[in-house]
Amino acid sequence: MTAPYALYYWPIPFRGQIIRVILAYADVAWCEADWEEVGALKERSIGDLPYPFMAPPLLEDREAGRWISQLPAITMYLGRMHGLSRVPDTELRLVCDASDILVEITRGHGAQMWDRAAWDDFVAVRLPRWMGLHERLVIDEALDAGEIDLSQLILTGLWHNMVRCLPGLRPVLAAHAPTVAALVDRVAQTSRVAALFATWDDGPARYCAGEIEASILDMLEGKEDI
Repeated sequence: MTAPYALYYWPIPFRGQIIRVILAYADVAWCEADWEEVGALKERSIGDLPYPFMAPPLLEDREAGRWISQLPAITMYLGRMHGLSRVPDTELRLVCDASDILVEITRGHGAQMWDRAAWDDFVAVRLPRWMGLHERLVIDEALDAGEIDLSQLILTGLWHNMVRCLPGLRPVLAAHAPTVAALVDRVAQTSRVAALFATWDDGPARYCAGEIEASILDMLEGKEDI
């Protein structure tokens, strides 16, 4: 039986994990392209693309005959399709925040590598502020109450994935966003989401792959700049 969804994203956790968490929790099947297929698709001419897009993630809804690109659009689409959306404005805000945070932690997706001064400033100021903003939002809007919904899944795909892949950042989340930390851990312990995360235990990349991942790990492990 053909899976109803196909996800075109690099086989690493990072940005695609938000989409995977939603699909897993919704209990729908999907298949994923490998490195070569994603790379080849991305390099096709515009006229040869199945759908005009710049870069992964790209989702194909085979049953509806639709393609969706860009993380926020894919996230909101899946929320609507599977009855997970409860507060659309907040959900869209959270997934847009997530996109910004992922750009920041990778310094523009690897445009620069981390050095000690920049990393220490990021972990002391910018990252805690993002965490604190989400802590305030969760408390103010009671996003941790009721059944698991799209907001909770977005937060899990962002924050639980980050501190799971980069455990050195877990104390930062616990200190600045304890409500968020408890929420995303609870969602991550649900059976299907837990099974999803377990599949990445022996993956080729811990978080975002490549030189920028190595740069982040160097900072977390206290290695001297080269």
